[in-house]
Amino acid sequence: MPDTSPATTTRAPSIVSRAAAEAVGTFILVFFGVGSAVFGIETMGRIGVAFSFGFVLLALAYSIGPFSGCHVNPAVTLGVLLRKGLTTAEAGYYWVAQLVGAIVASALIKLLVSGFGGVKDETGALGTNNWGLTITAGGTFVLEVVMTFLLVFIVLLVTSRAAAPGFAGLAIGLVLTVVHIVGIPLDGTSVNPARSIGPALFNGGESLAHVWMFIVAPLIGGALAAFAAPMFESVTHRPDKDPTGVDVPA
Repeated sequence: MPDTSPATTTRAPSIVSRAAAEAVGTFILVFFGVGSAVFGIETMGRIGVAFSFGFVLLALAYSIGPFSGCHVNPAVTLGVLLRKGLTTAEAGYYWVAQLVGAIVASALIKLLVSGFGGVKDETGALGTNNWGLTITAGGTFVLEVVMTFLLVFIVLLVTSRAAAPGFAGLAIGLVLTVVHIVGIPLDGTSVNPARSIGPALFNGGESLAHVWMFIVAPLIGGALAAFAAPMFESVTHRPDKDPTGVDVPA
């Protein structure tokens, strides 16, 4: 007899659901990444903070990656958009969601270091990014462009059709760790406009006045990576989506 049982179909998640995942993912990245610096950089040191960012992104890549692509970073979303992995409207949803997640996470960190929470802010500036003490404005621009280029370049390559399926999250988490090891002593490491905007809004002052740098430079780095990545992609055919990463551009 023919099989008359109803076929099982899997519906693609809606853009609202995917954007919600991006908001939650960015909240987690900012709260636990920036929070590790604010609550414990004197205890765990810069390397500990770098690994906190990397491990959180590694976990997010394997958890929400199959659902939303786990961009959790406007620069990554720009890179995927330029590689035609997203429509402009979808990118807009992602950007708004990422900002909301980062702002909510930063508000919670601010609450904890206020009189209400009584936690010491070990960075003295709510984990914001800045320049002046160890690097100039020009140096910060170059640093952030280069570091974000590396991050987005790796994201696009390891989630391409030619990449080895299943290893994207590991590579992305490791590269974010390396980027933070290099950047934390200099400008605190942004490579993510949402990560910089959230804390700056609540810290104010010079941090907020300088936040434009940590919006512009990462976006430029992400755009450059989108143009460079195709030159390094293999022609070997692989599945159309890595299970741990962003939608593969056509």
